[in-house]
Amino acid sequence: MPALKVVIADDHPIVLLGMSHIIERDMHFTLVGEAVSSSQLIDLLHQHQPEVVITDFNMPGDEVYGDGLKMIEYIIRHFPATQILVLTMLSNSLIATRLEALGVGVIQKNHMQEEIGQALSVLSKRRGPQPLTSAAAEPDDTAQADTLFANLSPRELEVVRLLVAGMSVTDIARQLSRSKKTVSTQKIAAMRKLGVDSDMALLTYCIETKLFN
Repeated sequence: MPALKVVIADDHPIVLLGMSHIIERDMHFTLVGEAVSSSQLIDLLHQHQPEVVITDFNMPGDEVYGDGLKMIEYIIRHFPATQILVLTMLSNSLIATRLEALGVGVIQKNHMQEEIGQALSVLSKRRGPQPLTSAAAEPDDTAQADTLFANLSPRELEVVRLLVAGMSVTDIARQLSRSKKTVSTQKIAAMRKLGVDSDMALLTYCIETKLFN
């Protein structure tokens, strides 16, 4: 059986080197490309049509492909036969849950050496991720979402944007130099204005209405 083609992507050279060593030790896989940005990654996918892609969740992106969930969903839509494994340091379990719901394997970077070989073995036997089942927002839905988001204060909107990007309340508080209690209060206020009652509902709402794409 021919080796499965693998493309890897990460903007940290040491991580790329570690991944390449792991892959090259396994006769079931062959490394066909390395990328340090989302644009390079998509170019390699077009060029090689690999069976497996291993990518960092947060990478230098652009307005076309972006990174994070936007980039992952783009790959799923345009390369449905490619199986995806995401390496991440995210502490937001909601993002991991969303990725798993999309059929994407998730590994924390600090466990890469122990788990990536096993994950690759599992991915090689799985069917590729299916097209997203969530319907794209209709124009009326998007207009309604825009109206609701217009009610958010700039600080509430910033908190929601960072939550969708995969950051936890603690991470956001540290980045914005606010207290954890303040960020939590702003998140709750935003959820109330948007009519959602849980973190997962907030994440799903923002993804389906594509407000941060």
